[in-house]
Amino acid sequence: MTDRGWYDDDGYDEALQRAKGATRVDWAAIAGTAGALTCALIVFVALCAVAVGAGLYVATAMDY
Repeated sequence: MTDRGWYDDDGYDEALQRAKGATRVDWAAIAGTAGALTCALIVFVALCAVAVGAGLYVATAMDY
């Protein structure tokens, strides 16, 4: 056994600070990933709109 008492909370504060730091890093990673996926989705939608517009232009510019 250790020499510490039954109600000794010395390790609790250190563990709490480590957990808060890890949580902060985790939320930053989640926010970064969500932001990158949002940007990719916006680019994808813009490319689809350009493709549809180009297709409509080609369809209307064709001589029958």
